[in-house]
Amino acid sequence: MRLTADTSKFGLFAFMAAVLMTAAMVSAEEDIVAIRQADMKAMAAAAKTISGMFKDSTTYKASEFQRAADTIRDKSGGVLSAHFASATDSRQSKAGPNILKERDRFDRIANDLRDYAVALDAAAQKNPGPMTASMRMKPGEAMGGGPFGTHVRNEHELSAMPAEHAFHLMLQTCATCHTRFRME
Repeated sequence: MRLTADTSKFGLFAFMAAVLMTAAMVSAEEDIVAIRQADMKAMAAAAKTISGMFKDSTTYKASEFQRAADTIRDKSGGVLSAHFASATDSRQSKAGPNILKERDRFDRIANDLRDYAVALDAAAQKNPGPMTASMRMKPGEAMGGGPFGTHVRNEHELSAMPAEHAFHLMLQTCATCHTRFRME
């Protein structure tokens, strides 16, 4: 009789542990979705800040421009890739299931986003006063890349282009990722 009671207690304990672990895993999936959505919103707000300064250069403040670029830098690259390291079936998620299948491509896009943000940070450091003409694209200057080819080949090429051009390439990178990897 004693053995049966102990076995029942163990079975109940194992069942409860399984339920708790499942609940914890679901909670962790929801948490990572909430974290990555918060990071995406922060990057969107940062991009809006930079966009506003390009629309009206009199609003340019190097420290705010740099802070916005740094927000994008800090939430892209490896951080962004890690947010999508495993599949989540959360109803909250808008991530496509193809991220895991196309891991290398997703990671390249995340790294490109970081590289453009680094270039914007450097531009702010070089231009601590008003926004200079060197930060702006020239009339008729080719945008380069297109929505499915947004990668600049090397750091030298990236550092030689105006910040506004790097910003447009960054936005194209966002659009490329959303088109390829976001459901909706």
